Amino acid sequence: MYPRRPEGFDGLGYRGGREEPGGFAAKPDPGHWVSTPPDIPGSRNLHWGEKTPQFVAGTPLGAPGLNEDPYAGGAGASSVNTSDLPISEQLNRFAGFGIGLASLFTENVLAHPCIVLRRQCQVNYHAKNYHLTPFTIINIMYSINKTQGPRALWKGMGSTFIVQGITLGAEGIISEFTPLPRELSYKWSPKQIGGHLMLKGLTYVIAMPFYSASLIETVQSEIIRDNPGILDCLKEGIGRAMGFGVPHSKRLLPLLALTFPTVLHGVLHYIISSTVQKIVLFLLKKDNSSGLATEPSSSVQSMLDAYFPELIASFAASLCADVMLYPLETVLHRLHIQGTRTIIDNTDLGYEVLPINTQYEGMRDCINAIKREEGMLGFYKGFGAVVVQYSLHVAVLQLTKILYSTLLQNVS
Repeated sequence: MYPRRPEGFDGLGYRGGREEPGGFAAKPDPGHWVSTPPDIPGSRNLHWGEKTPQFVAGTPLGAPGLNEDPYAGGAGASSVNTSDLPISEQLNRFAGFGIGLASLFTENVLAHPCIVLRRQCQVNYHAKNYHLTPFTIINIMYSINKTQGPRALWKGMGSTFIVQGITLGAEGIISEFTPLPRELSYKWSPKQIGGHLMLKGLTYVIAMPFYSASLIETVQSEIIRDNPGILDCLKEGIGRAMGFGVPHSKRLLPLLALTFPTVLHGVLHYIISSTVQKIVLFLLKKDNSSGLATEPSSSVQSMLDAYFPELIASFAASLCADVMLYPLETVLHRLHIQGTRTIIDNTDLGYEVLPINTQYEGMRDCINAIKREEGMLGFYKGFGAVVVQYSLHVAVLQLTKILYSTLLQNVS
């Protein structure tokens, strides 16, 4: 057993590895793969690259100063009183935290109405309007908000955080008591990759009943919905796993039938996002290095180059994975929602409700039924919400970048 808080751990900046029992090793390396909080189903959490840079004014991205260990110097270096530092340097220290917080807020809070509409469109096999463009999605958002109030677009947000917490906890516990590695070194082996993906798959299986409960909360119409408690997701998830709780119809698929599509979607999302993130981060760093070699950059630009490449790479990875796996996600959500007696909003009108009465026998039958009855575009119902979601994310990132640039320039 190894301690969970290794030497040099300072919270957000830690990127180090640890030796795992059973032959899985993850040695500290400036270029490595690191696991961070995942999403369900699918995660965006295989970050590749250097440690989170501790920005120093005038130090360009890729220079030796950013590749050195930020923890060198021992405890004395971390005991510096930030109140004694100049205002510009204090802003530099908190720049990464502020930029990351803005991205996290947009992804998990501000974009939640897009997630709600996206899921409702995916499970609505009645719909004649597929909402493939952002214009129709915005229109239906306005109609639902007008008839049901703002709560209709923010339902189920608490349960999504609960699912993420369960996922993190399950992944940490499994990796602690098994030889399955939670982190991968840059010089990985097929055995490490297999163990790491097995850890992800087990995590998705554990979180699966709670994800089903969270999905129901996000698509259930506010018109017939009782005021849910903050822990209803836990109660419903446990009831789904143990076979008791709210009565469901005979069309409810057992969790065993949902295991394969859930794990498949999660692992594929993880692999795609990890690969895209690595490629984008490599290209951004290469571009920054060549730009710095030709012309000197200001301290403000150096700070932005230090913190934004990782956010841009994470954004691009999540976008590519969501777009590529959208048809599979549609099938997954329909299988999870079947037989749960869920009533959703009419996404064609915005002021009526519709029951979910599908009778899919499994993943293959669901794919064939959608293809036969709704056409190939039926797999992309609600895709306009993805466009709105990521456009909003881009706007917030760009606004944050402009605000930090202006603020630092005024201070300097």
